[in-house]
Amino acid sequence: MKQRTLLAAGVAALSIGITGVSAAFSLPHWLGGTDPAATARSAPSAAAEAQASLPLVPTLDAQGLVPDYRAIVKRYGPAVVGVTVSGLHKVSADEPADSPELDPFLQFFRGMPGFRMPGRGAQATPFRGQGSGFIVGADGLILTNAHVVREAREVTVHLSDRREFPARVLGADPVTDIAVLRIDAQDLPTVRLGDPGRIEVGDRVLAIGAPYGLEQTATQGIVSAKGRSLPGDVVVPFLQTDAAVNPGNSGGPLFNGQGEVVGINAQIYSESGGFQGLSFSIPIDVALKVKEQIVASGKASHARLGVSVQDLSQPLAESFGLPAPDGALVSQVLPGSAAARHGLHAGDVITEVNGEPVLRSGQLSSLIGMSRPGELARLKVWREHGWKTLEVKLGGMDEQAEASLAGDKAGTSGLQLGLALRPLRSTELRALGITQGLQVESVSGPAARAGVASGDIVLAVNGQPAASIDTLRQALGAKPKTVALLILRGQQQIFVPVALS
Repeated sequence: MKQRTLLAAGVAALSIGITGVSAAFSLPHWLGGTDPAATARSAPSAAAEAQASLPLVPTLDAQGLVPDYRAIVKRYGPAVVGVTVSGLHKVSADEPADSPELDPFLQFFRGMPGFRMPGRGAQATPFRGQGSGFIVGADGLILTNAHVVREAREVTVHLSDRREFPARVLGADPVTDIAVLRIDAQDLPTVRLGDPGRIEVGDRVLAIGAPYGLEQTATQGIVSAKGRSLPGDVVVPFLQTDAAVNPGNSGGPLFNGQGEVVGINAQIYSESGGFQGLSFSIPIDVALKVKEQIVASGKASHARLGVSVQDLSQPLAESFGLPAPDGALVSQVLPGSAAARHGLHAGDVITEVNGEPVLRSGQLSSLIGMSRPGELARLKVWREHGWKTLEVKLGGMDEQAEASLAGDKAGTSGLQLGLALRPLRSTELRALGITQGLQVESVSGPAARAGVASGDIVLAVNGQPAASIDTLRQALGAKPKTVALLILRGQQQIFVPVALS
């Protein structure tokens, strides 16, 4: 059976079990200028007035059920841009010579005009890519996916009227896959921004972008699901649609039936590398939060609680004395994390964060991840058949990564990689016919993006046999940009390069 892949759709498409629209992902935080005057013009009141002046696009029937797609494209199509990038893809000394076939970044660019796969022994190889974006500020502020501009040395924005502008990357947030660009232009057409919280499953949507470099391409569909959690993306509650999205669409807008942008097209689920009916968009409210941070400081920061969580099943809920399987069940608390400092335990069920209900584990990850380090989170927790309220001062990503390396040696490690591992028992080693190895219990983040899967066996790290968790600690202690894992999957051994920066 072919491996299903998530690909990015901005710069060519990304792979990880889900494919993107430009290279694969788009996410949130923005609006404002780089100088005081520009910042003043981007104040909430001014932004609200500018948005209020943009008209809602009417629908074709009296009940408002059929959007006027022609009117949406005519009114807001000019605010959708093409984004071309060029640069050098750096190849780590630890990266196997044939690793480009396993690199999601290269998977997305492969097939785009002018792109060549790196040869053996290459330390860096030139690439060119294509993505999409849209204008949110008449003074040249543009949103796109972070994966679209990854490693780019030159970024060019193509307007619908055929004008081209060199773009400056104000900042990119790989956690949410959002990037903010600025071009030197004035009086540009802009999109109208909507509220993704008001959209429902079954509502009609329209995507505009540059699939395979074909700019100003419009496709339509419906919202298939809300709040999707994808492998390796614990922060973004994706909108799932069946609007056709392909490599090159990444970073482009997703409109609702009134012509308001409610999401940024970022990934697709595909076994072939092309559209197969499942596409995923970053909600625009997430992107705007990220944009605001990037415009203000050039980067975005995300809070971390320091727990591993899972969804509740009905039998689990009954065993904990809960009437319904709602909430995020804490399966592990990371030593030294914010959760550990404030008394969270494995077996706790978190049902609210700051008054917001948590029905599934992915909602907890999103609510915490879109907060900032140092903020207080008020958690409603079910513990030992009773309710407790805990106030937790959230930590940051760096703090959590450091805590993971200081954790117990017999437990999980490798949070920087996104891996939860355990040593294999002697009976398991004999059954597999190997002398050492680490079982992958769960996977997220960089390792998930690289294609590591739960159930894989890590045999070696950067050429060193993986005899214990300490092997991984030592490899990560050197703070490499890429870690090469030798993986046993079924009867096959493969090298998987995992990029850490």
